Amino acid sequence: MTTVPAERAEAVAHLKFARMGPRKLRRVADAIRGKSVREALVLLKFAGVFAAEPIEKLLRSAVANAENNHDMSSDGLFVTRITVDGGPGGGFTKRLDPRAQGRAAFKRKRLSHVTIAVGPQPPKREPKRRSGASIALKTLTQRQAAAAASRPTASRRKKQPAAAAAGATE
Repeated sequence: MTTVPAERAEAVAHLKFARMGPRKLRRVADAIRGKSVREALVLLKFAGVFAAEPIEKLLRSAVANAENNHDMSSDGLFVTRITVDGGPGGGFTKRLDPRAQGRAAFKRKRLSHVTIAVGPQPPKREPKRRSGASIALKTLTQRQAAAAASRPTASRRKKQPAAAAAGATE
């Protein structure tokens, strides 16, 4: 027989049947895993990724659950756990895509389930760094370095000798 603690350590929110592929959502989930709620909300708000919007709504729902159901303060909350799983029955709905010579192919529109948990303490271990595209915001120095690197150093136009240029104008 297990005993349930009087106060829960984390508040949970679920998003089921999200009409988006799990890979797209995992990219965003990996970016906010282990961060403070305030930092994660800023990251999701200004991320130029389509998958950030449903996760932002879900994070706000988890924070509201923590405040209303578990009497936690929203100031010091952290994203303790976030998982993205595939949807039901193969994880997709099928759509027909016309092909050549009267044939048809199936497009697989994938579905996802997302679970997010927030708590007053940060996770015990640092989240693992994952490869792939990041949605993290760049710092000012990173933006300045990228802008300096993208500026052309010299004119890209081919220089012609003076005699050839004078002959071309006559």
